[in-house]
Amino acid sequence: MPIVLVNIKEGRSVEQKRAMVEKMTEVICETMEVKPASVRIIINDMKNENFAIGGTLVCDDPSMQLKPKQ
Repeated sequence: MPIVLVNIKEGRSVEQKRAMVEKMTEVICETMEVKPASVRIIINDMKNENFAIGGTLVCDDPSMQLKPKQ
């Protein structure tokens, strides 16, 4: 049973996460030769206060925060 852990920054919609896990499941099934029901995907949706880049919390620098797709 493949178990995949995905860490992403907060700000993605449920629709985006849904699309991601559907595509990831397809690829895992093809490459690992398993059925979709055996694939487990865990998404850790991290708040900007729990993620840092170069010693700065993302919540402290707006330029590092996820920008909505235009």
